[in-house]
Amino acid sequence: MLPSQASAQRVLYLPPQLHGLAALASLLERLERESAQPDPSQYRLLVQRIRDELERQSMDPALDGLLAAFPATAEIYENLRYDCAGLCRTPLERSVGSERQARELLRRVARGS
Repeated sequence: MLPSQASAQRVLYLPPQLHGLAALASLLERLERESAQPDPSQYRLLVQRIRDELERQSMDPALDGLLAAFPATAEIYENLRYDCAGLCRTPLERSVGSERQARELLRRVARGS
């Protein structure tokens, strides 16, 4: 491993109950970075399995660390918890932008345009 590669990697220690979720999250990150489109049904199945794993977990520092390391899985987590936590894991600037877009869309729908 080259020195620059070593500094880009970090070690994440997880309890055994998060190992399966970490493997799925790693696969999702690789699919997100690939230039080729994944098979939609396989992608949907992967996201479903991640969702099922996330629903079994309670938030703790280990899960928080996993979500920080895997942004695509963090986005799924955020969507699952949106009703009670909103965009809690999204950077504030992006959250505010999303809220503004939603308000504008609701205004346009109310005006009938």
